[in-house]
Amino acid sequence: MAPGLSASPPVVLLLLSLLSLAAAGKLLVVPVDGSHWLSMREMLDMLQQKGHEVVVVAPEVSMHIKPSKNFVMKMYPVPYTKEEMDKDFKAFFHGSFEEGTFFGRFFHLLEGMKRLGNFWVSSCEQLLQNKELMRYLEESKFDAVLTDPFVPCGVILAEHLSLPSVYFLRGIPCGLDFDATQCPNPPSYVPKVFTDLTDRMTFLQRVKNLLFDIPKLFLCHFAFDPFSKLASDFLQREVTVLELLRKGSVWLLRLDFVLDYPRPLMPNIIPIGGVNCAHKELPQAAVPSGF
Repeated sequence: MAPGLSASPPVVLLLLSLLSLAAAGKLLVVPVDGSHWLSMREMLDMLQQKGHEVVVVAPEVSMHIKPSKNFVMKMYPVPYTKEEMDKDFKAFFHGSFEEGTFFGRFFHLLEGMKRLGNFWVSSCEQLLQNKELMRYLEESKFDAVLTDPFVPCGVILAEHLSLPSVYFLRGIPCGLDFDATQCPNPPSYVPKVFTDLTDRMTFLQRVKNLLFDIPKLFLCHFAFDPFSKLASDFLQREVTVLELLRKGSVWLLRLDFVLDYPRPLMPNIIPIGGVNCAHKELPQAAVPSGF
């Protein structure tokens, strides 16, 4: 597939339907709450209609993840309330849209990510330490894991279960998806988030774009070091999130180069921005004559 083209939703469903070449497959899904889940849920409904067995693992406290007749839901308890989670999520989202200098926005984002990260790490820890649920997952003989690596709990679980993983994502903080796939990320070509730059930059703007990569080292530390420690303790060997991410089989990237700046892609990265669009027929009056 050419780097500038996005896969249509039917192509995405065809790819995911190849969980088993001869028959329907059994898919373990470890989602991320919020808007991440809303995009993934529609795909799961279609997979169920095609005969696949879908099992979703999620915490009992969530914003949008709810049981459905189209998949089996396995939930586990967590040590926080919905009110506590909603409060920190709302504060983070409101702060993300505040105006200010880059460094002001960056440190505000860093503090918000740290608070939200505490929820995600705690949730993942409860999942991995739930012996009854883990026994069920180990005995269920899944064919693959579908997960959003924005929160790498599903990545850890896939490694533990020795299963191939399919990533469904918009992106990963601090560009870890570029590092994991060894994908080219030229600073003179792809503008960084928060720089307000375009893909046509002067020399000084390219230098600025390069310098904006430096703070990501601090962001990675806050975002992923707790998961690296959690994975090392659970898998009983020293491992980093980056090492686990590199084992992903297919990356379904929710980008569309009509909206997003074009960027290089590796062969196992498939842009699927179309899954975010509703499929609606135009009214007859809006269809030009001759079509």
